[in-house]
Amino acid sequence: MRKPDSEPGEPSVSDEQDYPEVEDAAEAAAAEAAAEEAAAAEAAEAAEAAAEAAEEAAAAEEATVDERADASAGVDASHADNLFVTLDDLIGEDLVRLVAERDEYLDSLRRLQADFDNYRKRAMRQQTDLLDRASEHLLIQLLPVLDVIDLAEAHSSPEGDPEDAAIAQIGAVLRETLKREGLERIDEVGVPFDPTVHDAVAHEDGEDDADGAGAHGQKVADVMRAGYSLRGRVVRPAMVKVKG
Repeated sequence: MRKPDSEPGEPSVSDEQDYPEVEDAAEAAAAEAAAEEAAAAEAAEAAEAAAEAAEEAAAAEEATVDERADASAGVDASHADNLFVTLDDLIGEDLVRLVAERDEYLDSLRRLQADFDNYRKRAMRQQTDLLDRASEHLLIQLLPVLDVIDLAEAHSSPEGDPEDAAIAQIGAVLRETLKREGLERIDEVGVPFDPTVHDAVAHEDGEDDADGAGAHGQKVADVMRAGYSLRGRVVRPAMVKVKG
């Protein structure tokens, strides 16, 4: 006798036994999905780890670059300081040397200028002395001419001879010319006797009163030959006769 069919809506035993491959495929798909999920998780973790490592490497590289930059800046600053110090030292030494050379040149210039001034003054003095000696020699050579003119005037006739007048005129012009050259005549009478400008060649007795007399109470009584002085210096004393 055949068993009755199953009730509607209930799976039969034959249905459950008819699809074993479906169950195996589902399980395999689930396992594959789990494996893929695990692989994705591992890949994500690896990527995150790689990113962290890259960040750490970048930070380390940046720190290294900063350290190198700081070290280079320190070296440059130290080099610059040393350079400035060296330049200051060199400038200071050169300045001291230049100041010393300047002072030496100024001293040499002052000494040279002083030597030149002394030489110029000495040369002018020597030139003046030379001219004075030359003119003095000439004037001394003319003194006998003046003596002759004095004798001619002393022996001139009182009638006013034209020759005597000519001699007197020549004598006046010559004396004036020599006077402009510094020649002074010494021929005063009655002045105190002065042995520096007078040469006593004769003597006559005088009064006991010596008021106004010169050396030893003597006065010039007569001038026998005129004396001359050149620029304040006696070149020939006057030959006189003293009294007293």
